[in-house]
Amino acid sequence: MADKKIRVRYAPSPTGHLHIGNARTALFNYLFARHNGGTFVIRIEDTDLKRNIADGEKSQLDNLKWLGMDWDEGPDKPGEFGPYRQSERLSIYKPLIKQLLDSGKAYESFVTEEELTKQREEQRAQGVAPHYVYEYQGMSAEEIKEKQAASRAAGLKPVVRIRVPENRTYEFDDIVKGPISFESDTIGGDFVIQKRDGMPTYNFAVVVDDHMMQITHVLRGDDHIANTPKQLVVYEAFGWEPPVFGHMTLIINTKTGKKLSKRDESVLQFIEQYRELGYLSDAMFNFITLLGWSPVGEKEIFTRKQLIKMFDPKRLSRSPASFDGKKLEWVNNQYVKNARMDRIANESIKQLIKAKRLPADPDSKTVAWARALTDLFKQQMSYMGEIVDLSSIFFLDPPVLDEAAKAELQDENAALVLQKFIEKVKTMPLFDAGEIQNVIYDIQAEIGVRGRKLYMPIRIGTTRKSHGPELAASVELLGRKKALAHLEQTLAEMKNFK
Repeated sequence: MADKKIRVRYAPSPTGHLHIGNARTALFNYLFARHNGGTFVIRIEDTDLKRNIADGEKSQLDNLKWLGMDWDEGPDKPGEFGPYRQSERLSIYKPLIKQLLDSGKAYESFVTEEELTKQREEQRAQGVAPHYVYEYQGMSAEEIKEKQAASRAAGLKPVVRIRVPENRTYEFDDIVKGPISFESDTIGGDFVIQKRDGMPTYNFAVVVDDHMMQITHVLRGDDHIANTPKQLVVYEAFGWEPPVFGHMTLIINTKTGKKLSKRDESVLQFIEQYRELGYLSDAMFNFITLLGWSPVGEKEIFTRKQLIKMFDPKRLSRSPASFDGKKLEWVNNQYVKNARMDRIANESIKQLIKAKRLPADPDSKTVAWARALTDLFKQQMSYMGEIVDLSSIFFLDPPVLDEAAKAELQDENAALVLQKFIEKVKTMPLFDAGEIQNVIYDIQAEIGVRGRKLYMPIRIGTTRKSHGPELAASVELLGRKKALAHLEQTLAEMKNFK
């Protein structure tokens, strides 16, 4: 295996959208391939026809591309090892299943689902781990044929099961976890490799595909460890060399300490959700790469090229990876701060349009205003969807003053500051940030109020909040009419303060 060119794959099922955990699997395979000058393959595992959803494959591929991954072979990039959808590979699987049947390494099983369920219930009642019991135990070859013929005559459809050798130890050296071994009697008995509808099962098809596509390394989630011994049984049945396995630890919810479950609604878990909120793809790439993999040193922000150059599977963690939404916000904020203004403004305008704060087709004047608005909040936005709430004062009725704001306005000079500011705003020939700042300086000189006692009443009076971005620019973007309306409303309310 060491002499072969590295070939890895990401093999999603089109049964849902791209999950954080699956995105991490894809990323680690991508980084491993690119770091070693290898080949990254996308293969669609779509044999579970009942669970496949419309556009499931498209969603997977679109979100992988958005994250910044490219691949060398896949359903949209045919190569010499295709097809790259399992549903199109039945002509490959069926002869191999027949080969196992003909050699006696597999057999047709007619035990019904009802019989299997009853069998498992009885085993649980006896305190025994549920497992399949060989249905032809003690029968001769002729008796087996007779029983199978009778089952067919009764209209039963068989599955195909592979024989699991007895008293066999299956071992592999996991890239992440080190040496792992399983005893064959813990596998659960002879397992199904072809379903009643003729479709291969996952543990059969994945082995055939990985072998036929010359996959050298399989990097996947911890939840696949239990599948590995079954797959080794299939490799052994054909006399094929298995790939090198690496099982990445689970991702847990930082708040609960539990496995990140798709049913956990306290955490957004699908890449599409983060796209819709205006997260940046390169920030997501960076953050997800650090879920279960650590670089050398303390640095946490990297470019894609840097991560490719640095990636070493030996630094994959054996401890669960902690998904921290606040950490993701911090990482994304670092990227927002350093991103080109065009990129941030365009995404922020999309968010404002989606929230119906801006018209669907804004004119050039509105776009220029919205770009200036975005620039005002750029440094504090964790993701562009935040622009909607951050900028609400510019679109909605002024909020009710909170107690902290009221306390600031009870200063003895606050009313005078507001009165002076209103007078000057009404008569300003040019209403822009520079002139607004000059007016504030003029008020300071006229009445001798400075610092917090000068700026806080003006900020609260115009924006109705105690904190916010650069004051003069905020007032300019509010516009003279709205700024005056807010100031006069605030001044009127101050008369009722106790």
